[in-house]
Amino acid sequence: MMLFLPSQDELDCINDDGRILGKIRFDGSKGEHIFNSADDAISLSSTEKASIAQRLAGLDSGRFSMPTQDDD
Repeated sequence: MMLFLPSQDELDCINDDGRILGKIRFDGSKGEHIFNSADDAISLSSTEKASIAQRLAGLDSGRFSMPTQDDD
């Protein structure tokens, strides 16, 4: 199981061990959500990769939403 917790304009991707594997954010120049690894040395399991890919697809399709911070 993977947890996706909002942190300002990003989602922290947290694995079963409680480690933050990376963050999902919206890339305005590409018009899509992207995953950025917290550490290039982290090796993702196939289950973690599938969970992240499913969340990215859901965010891009509108199935999932990501809260944004309004500084006003």
